[in-house]
Order: sequence, then structure tokens, then C-alpha cells
Amino acid sequence: MSPEAWYLLATAFLLGAMSPGPSLAVVLRNTMAGGRKRGVATGAGHGCGFALYAFAMAYVITNALALHDSTVDILRWGGTGLLIYLGYSFIKHSLSGPYEFAEDTEDSAESRAGFSQGFGIAFFNSKILSWHIAIMAPLLPAGLALESVIKIGLLGLVIDSSWYVSVVLVLTRGDGIKKLRSVAHRIDLFMGVLMFVFAFLLMGDYL
Repeated sequence: MSPEAWYLLATAFLLGAMSPGPSLAVVLRNTMAGGRKRGVATGAGHGCGFALYAFAMAYVITNALALHDSTVDILRWGGTGLLIYLGYSFIKHSLSGPYEFAEDTEDSAESRAGFSQGFGIAFFNSKILSWHIAIMAPLLPAGLALESVIKIGLLGLVIDSSWYVSVVLVLTRGDGIKKLRSVAHRIDLFMGVLMFVFAFLLMGDYL
């Protein structure tokens, strides 16, 4: 691949990460509910899910293979189910009474939960799959070396996770997290409704 192609690919990965959607909503919500460590874990998990797609699509496209027709549908319905579950959880949480927020401790369960949600919201997002196909098809040459395919996956991991982790770190500076938590019920309710909206858009192939 030429340096120009790598630059365009990196730019596309960054723009994809910066695009508002369910991924950002989940990262923000987990940061508010679980603090910096859970937010960072969510961003890292999303980066891993994004990178998995980047690697897989680079391998598929460069070997001139075609995805099975049902693959996108499976991912779309899986993503819809995940969004509905998250929406229900967020709304239920917003109506459950006073919040007890987790402090920034070494609680590995909090981090694992954040990582899993971040990975899941990326892995079951057919928008990310379509995005990779759209940007890679015109950029990747046939028969690209496996080393370059691995580098593409690592590039996606670094850019995507760095963006979301940076968002978390900015939000948790000073008393930023306290301000978020002061309106936690309203944010959870809004995020829950937003998850259902995204589920509807994803189900209708608008997302």
C-alpha cells in the first residue's frame, strides 16, 4: 500500500470513530455510571471490536472473497437486539431510585463489564462492517501481504480506542464526572430512549 492509501485509511478510521452513534452513547453512559476506569475499558473494548472488523475486512477484500448474503442481516439483528437490551437497562436504571455510583477502584468486574459492552456495541454494529467495506474496497490492492493486513487491524485498534479513551479522559478531568452524575437519571433516560431510536434505525437499515 502507498503512503497516501495509509493516510486515507487512517483518516477514514478517525472519522468513523468520531461519528456520533450508539458507540459514543454507551461510552458516555458507562463513564458516568462507573467512572474513569469503566469508561476507559469501554473505549478499549470498542477499539478491539473495531479492529477485528478492520482485520477481517482487509483479509476478505484483499483475497477477493465475497461475504455471504446473510452476514450483514445477522449482524443487523444482533445489533438491534443488543441496542434494545441496553435501552431497556438504561431506562430501568433511570427509574430505579437513587444511584450508587462506583468509585474509581481496581474493581475488575466493572472493567470487564465495560469492555464487554464496548466490544459488543462495535461487533454487532453493521454500520461498522459497511464502513470498512466502503473505505477499504477502493484502497486495498489484491494479494496484500498478511503483515499489512495485521497492520490495518492494529491501526484500527489504536485510532478507535484512542479516540474513545480520550473522550473519557477529557470528561473525567476536574469535576466533569460529578457534573454528569448530578443529572444521571435524565442522562440514563435519554440514553435509553436513544438506544431504542438507534435500534429502530438499524432495523430499518437507516443506520
